[in-house]
Amino acid sequence: MIQIAEAARQLDDAARERRAVEQFAPGQLTLAQAYEIQRASIHRRVERGEHMKGIKLGFTSRQKMIQMGVDALIWGLLTDAMIEEEGGVVDLGRYVHPRAEPEVCFVTRRPIDAPMTALEAIDYLEAVAPAVEIIDSRFRNFKFDLENVVADNCSSAGLVVGPWTRNFDALANAGVRLQFDGRDVQVGSTAAILGHPLRCIVQASRLLHEAQMTLPAGSLVMAGAATAAEALRPGIHVQCQVGSGASALGRAEFQTALA
Repeated sequence: MIQIAEAARQLDDAARERRAVEQFAPGQLTLAQAYEIQRASIHRRVERGEHMKGIKLGFTSRQKMIQMGVDALIWGLLTDAMIEEEGGVVDLGRYVHPRAEPEVCFVTRRPIDAPMTALEAIDYLEAVAPAVEIIDSRFRNFKFDLENVVADNCSSAGLVVGPWTRNFDALANAGVRLQFDGRDVQVGSTAAILGHPLRCIVQASRLLHEAQMTLPAGSLVMAGAATAAEALRPGIHVQCQVGSGASALGRAEFQTALA
């Protein structure tokens, strides 16, 4: 039988020590236990002095849901230690095998404490920004099943958030480009995020309600990837551009340190 506290310790130690571990045997975890491990692992980080900053959503792409055989989103927790400086230098030595995903990030203006409708969602938001999530499974070879990735906090590791704006209209079917050294490595659309990123706020409200949690005002919500992830390497410039022209949402960027 899986021991929640011990599993949380293993994953937390793997993240702190930047080393990969074997995933828990398939079938060993239920999804409910996986979320218990996730929260216990994050609780260890909070006990060391980190502060909760929000949540991230995963499987916001219908294709990804079908691939994994699920019909609902998964989600992880964000702390202040995961936030990297926008426009700054990211030390990949902080991670095991980091990958970049282009996203959009919301910041809440009101506590999310009950399920909401799509019409209500925008009233709960202060602003939106282009963002890059740095995902980093702690499992060897980036290999895991649904329960394992949830236990590992949905591969949450780092995030870079660009300038905030209230231009929510720019979110509809906006082009998304992830560039390394000025060259496209992934190209997609915000429509890949549940058809429209604002729908992620609705889904987040339902997930939070089911977990009997409230997301405070001022929290971040990472809406999920608009494209596949791309492996990071030392010494490159990384940029996520959302939209173009006068209606562009903007861009988030950073440099990876030389090895």
